[in-house]
Amino acid sequence: MTKDSQGTKIEVTESSKRGGPPKIHKYFEVVTKVEGSDLHIKADVLPRVRKSGRLVPTTGTPLSNAEIEAMVKEMLNDEQWHDFLHRGSLDIAYAVTPTERFRVNIFRQRGMVSLAARRINPKIPNFAQLHLPEVFEKIAENEQGLVMLAGITGSGKSTTIAAMLQQVNDRRSCHIITIEDPIEYTYVDQKAFINQREVGLDVESFEMAIRYMMREDPDVILIGEMRDRLTFQAAVQATETGHMVFSTIHAASAPGAITRVLELFPPDMHMNMRQAIANNMKAIIFQKLVPAIDPAVGRVPVVEVMLNSPSVRKYILEGRENELTQVIRSERGAGMIDFNDMLCELVASETITHKEAYIASPNPDELRMRMKGIRTN
Repeated sequence: MTKDSQGTKIEVTESSKRGGPPKIHKYFEVVTKVEGSDLHIKADVLPRVRKSGRLVPTTGTPLSNAEIEAMVKEMLNDEQWHDFLHRGSLDIAYAVTPTERFRVNIFRQRGMVSLAARRINPKIPNFAQLHLPEVFEKIAENEQGLVMLAGITGSGKSTTIAAMLQQVNDRRSCHIITIEDPIEYTYVDQKAFINQREVGLDVESFEMAIRYMMREDPDVILIGEMRDRLTFQAAVQATETGHMVFSTIHAASAPGAITRVLELFPPDMHMNMRQAIANNMKAIIFQKLVPAIDPAVGRVPVVEVMLNSPSVRKYILEGRENELTQVIRSERGAGMIDFNDMLCELVASETITHKEAYIASPNPDELRMRMKGIRTN
């Protein structure tokens, strides 16, 4: 990084080679160099790199809309460019080198072209490197059922699932199929035999990939996102026929993931869906990334882990999702993890600050009481 009158910036250098790599590469390369997580580019302002959760401007001059449009065109083929012009948004996976890849969203805003790119770490970290609790290893050992990772975009869900699949890859002689839009982590076959299908590249649509996946003799399936009714029904069908399914869902808590699934279906189907979740779910994990005190660590995951137990099944079937947080707290000894409990542990170990814990907590008042050694249950 360099300093100027506006504060700390990340330096971007121009390539001296004529007819060299696409111009976007110099920005991707600096993200890799500073170990950033994301790149943001829009017209008439300096591009920014996200490092340790903070957006930091780059050096140089702002890019014009024409310059950004030209960079984007270098990345896309004619069909992709046509799709972008028609839809106003496009997701692609982009490889700078065989090992350095980015998940890129190109979109229009105020009539101009913008870009947001997430760096895909070429090495799949294990649970210890991700600072995740030991229970994740046990969850990944399941050979049948459904595991859902909940959280907002950028909360590390894909990385956590990648660590789980890598454990399966290291330990089981099985067939893993992933359906992703786009592919994020790439795997090297170890004990497992792995096929990764990217929507738009390997298969026309998510729906078509799901339609054919059971004909491909999988043992373990990754469905990139629970995005609609078809996705969830396919996941349930797979688990009911003896398969292990991993997926992600946008939800604000582990119990909230159940509500989110039910919202995909009409009310007259809710009881059937409750039964499907109660019978097939192995774990629902909610995850959020929180800035660590140690700059070298960057951000650490805080998780809520809800495992399937007789009490959890009972509450799901009775429609008492709003009470499942109390079940998680009461069954800590069985491996479940309460979100505020983990925040307390991270503060006590001086991994995160009190301030960051309160910001991350869904119930800061309760967290303050726990910090004082007072529990509400």
